[in-house]
Amino acid sequence: MKTVRRAHILLPQELVGEIDAIVGPRKRSAFLVETARAEIRRRRLLQFLESAEPAWKDKDHPELAKGSVAWVRKLRQEGQTRSTRMEQAARQNAHPGKKK
Repeated sequence: MKTVRRAHILLPQELVGEIDAIVGPRKRSAFLVETARAEIRRRRLLQFLESAEPAWKDKDHPELAKGSVAWVRKLRQEGQTRSTRMEQAARQNAHPGKKK
């Protein structure tokens, strides 16, 4: 179980009533936790979008050091090689004992 900490918060009575109408009085805490987490994610995203920090860092993507065209070609070649191996295995399974 996650460690929890009790926090005494004050909410306007009408807000408590609205929360209860949506989730019920026994699910207030879970609702408030979910809502707080969503708001934290939203604010962090806004902070990130407003920052000058670049989203893309070359050091995080060494596979693209030779350019995206080379990376895509490599992926396609790997896929073709895998397909060829699978086709050969399927043929061998269809004709056991027969090798090409």
